[in-house]
Amino acid sequence: MLEIRFHGRGGQGTVIASILMAKAFFQAGYCVQSFPLFGVERRGAPVEAYLRLARQKILVRTNVYTPDHVVVLDRTLIQSVDVTRGLKPGGWVLINAPAVPEPLDAFAGFRLALVDATQIALRHRLGTRTHPIVNTAMMGAFARVLGDPPLEPIARAIEEEVPTKRKENVAAAREAFDAVVTIGLIEAAARATA
Repeated sequence: MLEIRFHGRGGQGTVIASILMAKAFFQAGYCVQSFPLFGVERRGAPVEAYLRLARQKILVRTNVYTPDHVVVLDRTLIQSVDVTRGLKPGGWVLINAPAVPEPLDAFAGFRLALVDATQIALRHRLGTRTHPIVNTAMMGAFARVLGDPPLEPIARAIEEEVPTKRKENVAAAREAFDAVVTIGLIEAAARATA
């Protein structure tokens, strides 16, 4: 069983991303669970959503406390939220960022991947210039990082569930799939000894 935690801000489509990924994994033959965790329900507030998937029936009915992987839709959350909280050693942290975030030591023991989903969303006119909707781009990037599900179930889930700009959202997912950069395992910085 794999457990994934999504971090984003209200209005970015974080919960929708977890639901659409669940649909894509279901179409790819997995059993799935997807559910959100809301604090203050307002635009810009931190939001978490969870996805659980397995090839057999899932009997667990709890929150996700020790995810295998983490998806971060808004890199500014790294300064205020411990996005690696409970993350299993060697797990992927996929971040919507144009460059490696600092301090890199914060990701020691985890595998890091980056995609500039904001620019991809802007190119496809998803959301507005001040509030781009990055969820479908992050879905494509995550599929590439994880190696599953294939892009076709992701495209189908978007086409079936997204109410507007379906072609643009599918194109954003495909572009992010190709654009994601995997950094790999981040080693702890060598510490000076006295």
